[in-house]
Amino acid sequence: EVQLVESGGGLVQPGGSLTLSCAASGFTFSNYAMNWVRQAPGKDLEWISIINSGGTTTSYADSVKGRFTISRDNAKNRLYLQLNSLKTEDTAMYYCSIPGARGQGTQVTVSS
Repeated sequence: EVQLVESGGGLVQPGGSLTLSCAASGFTFSNYAMNWVRQAPGKDLEWISIINSGGTTTSYADSVKGRFTISRDNAKNRLYLQLNSLKTEDTAMYYCSIPGARGQGTQVTVSS
């Protein structure tokens, strides 16, 4: 059974930073490209970043480019998202995902 468990969210002031983590199990993590997506209250799910299976290629949505960094540790079956220069509009539930599955999410709230 695929399991994705996100952690690391919280309340942070504008301009602050957070590091999100996703623990993966139930599949061969190192074989899959991994995504981070988010959903703000009342809005559609938004894709924000992808990393290839080997961790050598990444891509970002324009809304987070230059502020967020995706990475992975295949030895630990872990996916990460470093969030810097956070804005109020980054407030959302953040999920890691593969096709057909995503975790329960971790809440990021950016507020002064």
